[in-house]
Amino acid sequence: MPRWSDPQPDVLGEGWVARTLELEPDAQGQPVATLVHREDAGARPRAMLYLHGFVDYFFQTHHAQEWAEHGYDVYALELRDYGRSIRPGRLENWITDLGTYDEEIDAALALISATHEVVVLDGHSTGGLLAALYAHDHPGAVDALVLNSPWFDLNASWFDRVVTARAVDRLAAIRPTAHVTSIGEPYGRSLHTSTGGEWTYDLAWKPFAGFPARAGWVRAIRRGHARVARGLAVTAPVLVATSGRSGHRTKPTPIDLAGADCVLDVEHMWAKAPRLGPRVTVLRIPGGRHDLTLSAPQVRRRYSRLMFDWLDRVLP
Repeated sequence: MPRWSDPQPDVLGEGWVARTLELEPDAQGQPVATLVHREDAGARPRAMLYLHGFVDYFFQTHHAQEWAEHGYDVYALELRDYGRSIRPGRLENWITDLGTYDEEIDAALALISATHEVVVLDGHSTGGLLAALYAHDHPGAVDALVLNSPWFDLNASWFDRVVTARAVDRLAAIRPTAHVTSIGEPYGRSLHTSTGGEWTYDLAWKPFAGFPARAGWVRAIRRGHARVARGLAVTAPVLVATSGRSGHRTKPTPIDLAGADCVLDVEHMWAKAPRLGPRVTVLRIPGGRHDLTLSAPQVRRRYSRLMFDWLDRVLP
């Protein structure tokens, strides 16, 4: 049975603690996962578990405060090789099978469910893809899904989504760690205080240029995308929340960066949302950024209000 460490003070400061879990050894050695939560967690009957995106980690304490004010204890899972779970000698943000993450998600939900009656899984971007796949594979594990700009397809041309992706799939079979692409820097630069943005976060864990997207990881993601495209059977209610539009894929303008999704294509999300299950609601937020919780103040407030209104309707 997996055992989390005792809570230790977290980098977020007063009121936040973190637990570490040693996972089963893999080809890179000994991975760990990290569960971050507010020290008052366990006092409320409802809880939210947050899953971050690629080149990302949990730092959105302002959004966590909103969940707490609405009666939820707040937890965030840092998957192996992300953020707080990065360890020397291991490739950052790398995996070859998305199902491998079930180990830490299972452990986090087991700990949370032991003291909470209702659990909501809140996934952003890649975390949204993982949340949808996990909920399909583990019916009844969570009571609702909130997917904040979930990654359901490559934001690329048809040629790259089909032809190039097939070539990468073949490459992954022989050189899974080969560096095939990286994320663009404009989105991250638009967020961080050091480059004119509103948010302060650790650039070692969420660097502007990201971490390499390696062939084996791309293959794992594309297999996840294919599962969504074929259709899932998520029985819990699902909210797919997106920006009202996407910005330019390679050269976003300042207007794009301020009020559009400059990472993914929102039309992919709208098209794939009905394939998740029978109880899916799509919420479009004009002016939203890729991470809706990091949008301009009035936009993120609207997102939160509508999200909590939805949760009040679908949860017992």
